[in-house]
Amino acid sequence: MIGKIIAVSDLSVDILLNDAESVRVKDILHANYHDTEYNFEVVSIDEFVAKTISLDSVIYLKKGIPVYKELGILSIEYSDAILGKVFDSFGNVISDDKLNSIKKKNIYERNVSLKELDIQVDILYTGIKVIDFFAPIEKGSKLGLLGGAGVGKTVLIKELMNNVFKKFQSNSVFIGIGERSREGKELYDEVVSSNLYDKISIVFGQMGDNAASRSKAVYSGLTLAEYLRDEKKQDVLLFIDNIYRFVQANSEISAELGRSPIENGYPSTVVSDISEVEERINSTNDGSITSFQAIYIPADDYTDAAVQAILTHLDGQIVLDRKVAEKGIYPAIDVFKTTSSLVDPDIIGERHYNLIEKTLHYLAREEEIEEIIVVLGIEELSEEDKNIFYRSRKLRNYFSQPFQVSEQYTGIKGESVDIKDILDDVENILDGTYDDRDESEFLFIGSYGKK
Repeated sequence: MIGKIIAVSDLSVDILLNDAESVRVKDILHANYHDTEYNFEVVSIDEFVAKTISLDSVIYLKKGIPVYKELGILSIEYSDAILGKVFDSFGNVISDDKLNSIKKKNIYERNVSLKELDIQVDILYTGIKVIDFFAPIEKGSKLGLLGGAGVGKTVLIKELMNNVFKKFQSNSVFIGIGERSREGKELYDEVVSSNLYDKISIVFGQMGDNAASRSKAVYSGLTLAEYLRDEKKQDVLLFIDNIYRFVQANSEISAELGRSPIENGYPSTVVSDISEVEERINSTNDGSITSFQAIYIPADDYTDAAVQAILTHLDGQIVLDRKVAEKGIYPAIDVFKTTSSLVDPDIIGERHYNLIEKTLHYLAREEEIEEIIVVLGIEELSEEDKNIFYRSRKLRNYFSQPFQVSEQYTGIKGESVDIKDILDDVENILDGTYDDRDESEFLFIGSYGKK
């Protein structure tokens, strides 16, 4: 026994220590009462009082209950056994799968040194036309994945997992932070039905869990991703949904501990909290962790302090838009809002860069021309505008794509497209090579030139 409980609130538990030297920050303490075990993580020590956050419900806890010290701190499985498992934020398996633990690792431990970092630009082509063309992804980069419900975010995530595994034999990690339990179950079922379950590890800190669970999910998930990168030497895809909920959980904990908040109630450590997570996502000489992070924008305010702190770490964003989905174009990505730091002629080459510029010009002009057609009719357009209009509609259709993970629902064979074929197809559309073809021929295909 290392002490006794002297105060209990909704989330925090204060413990009077027998010996302040016997406990350190992040140590796990536990108490047993009414045949239930309660676990606490130490967040600060003031003389002989340890302030902790409860990892479980605090119901029935009261003053005077003896507290004991666990060996070690929060840890999660660190072996091949992580694949095909669903974990909670504290490293416990919550799926039906049994886990015979081989090795566990501290979830806070890994920090990549400057010597280990690989800063060479290495593009991770996904086989998804609209992403590889408009927003090429760098291995080890961090991308925001913005989009509401019903626009195809889960399907896009599954296709990315599928394509990267087939191309590199690399696995994925999904971290659900503040996810509704229904959404988590839907993702689990979708992954199982798509035969991707044994290629992924999942960590859930559900919406109904307390703030401690929601704040620790990301650390557990990062540890799983680091195993695949450092031990299996893979290029790992990491999906975080929703990174903003991590900030919210930390805000709740900070308020419970009585710490003074800054703007909008965020803790004063909001920037360092986010940096601690983001700096673990990168490339080394062994492999890479490439992350897609869903971001909730409170009240659509992009100037929000937490949102800005997250965005400063991102290398680009992929925006899914309901207006695109309403046109029957999937993946429903808004190419005007989707960006990547790799769109630079020195990185992707002059040809690719110029094709992006010209394509965006055509698509923007097509929106203007549609308004003219509504008023005056298509016959009043100049020959140049007619060409732009018809070619843009072919381009818009071309960037739709049948996904391999959706074959059982659509009945259309999924396609993965090489970047060289994408550039050739786009160039031919822009140059008028396919002016005599109907725009419907470009809808939900792979490479047009290889049909």
